[in-house]
Amino acid sequence: MNLIDNVRATLKSAETEGPFELYVTRTPGYLWACLFKRAGIHPVTVTLMSIIIGAASGWFFYSEELCMNLIGMGLLIWANWYDCADGQLARMTNKRTLIGRILDGFCGDVWFFFIYLFLCLRLQGHHIPFTGVKWGIWIWLLGAWSGLRCHGRQCAIGDYYRNIHLYFLLGPKKAELDSSASIKEEMRQLKWNSSEWFHKLYLYFYARYTASQEAQVRNFGLMMQKLREKYGDALPQSLRDEFCKGSRPLMPLTNILTFDTRVIVLFLSIGLGVPWVYFVFESTVLELVRFYTIRQHEDICKKIMEQYT
Repeated sequence: MNLIDNVRATLKSAETEGPFELYVTRTPGYLWACLFKRAGIHPVTVTLMSIIIGAASGWFFYSEELCMNLIGMGLLIWANWYDCADGQLARMTNKRTLIGRILDGFCGDVWFFFIYLFLCLRLQGHHIPFTGVKWGIWIWLLGAWSGLRCHGRQCAIGDYYRNIHLYFLLGPKKAELDSSASIKEEMRQLKWNSSEWFHKLYLYFYARYTASQEAQVRNFGLMMQKLREKYGDALPQSLRDEFCKGSRPLMPLTNILTFDTRVIVLFLSIGLGVPWVYFVFESTVLELVRFYTIRQHEDICKKIMEQYT
């Protein structure tokens, strides 16, 4: 097997990865994963290193010197390679843990919190384009809307739709499609004692995150409820194939909503000295992509629901 074949073997599915992700993100991540495997490093350790490196990148975006910004870009790319490596390493070593999955999802939020923080600090004393007014509080409001409202929902739905596609493509045993109800039930069975409190706490936050995903996909929730009432987990292969046929063209859009596209725009806006453009892009263009993706996916779910239930 050549390098790319080895990389593909560590992926959940090639259908959820585009050429950019395969060659620019996953392949370097795989090489790091091989190194970590040889060194005996646990995937959770790799995730923690990714969080630290990505958070540190934000500080370099505070400076208006391009050389400092380039260091920050390099750190963010490095952090993303580690973020890819942890999942690949977990599959290579069969060291998959729920806390690893949760930290992996938490990873990008930490990166971008510090990126938004330092970009707002950088811009607050600058003037809004074409006006004589300083950004001041307005850049903080724009950054908060972009980061807390738009970014979170975009990444959450992109991740959720990929897991849904894998559920129908690979089946429930190989997919990672959890429901907030099942997570809450597991959480309720745990106690606030010395051995279970941490597990119970992170299940609480994981249930909230999953519920935020489910809140965006009404038709999908109804479809799954009716399909499980009729078929249980043994969905007909024809149904699975038809769902994947409709869902497959949306996978590139889920990649746009997560990391690669937003980081390209982030780097360009910082390099050109107009970081505020990134906030506007995230609040407008990526929001339109999110609305379109949800609309298309909900139509697929409605069609399947009408045909099979």
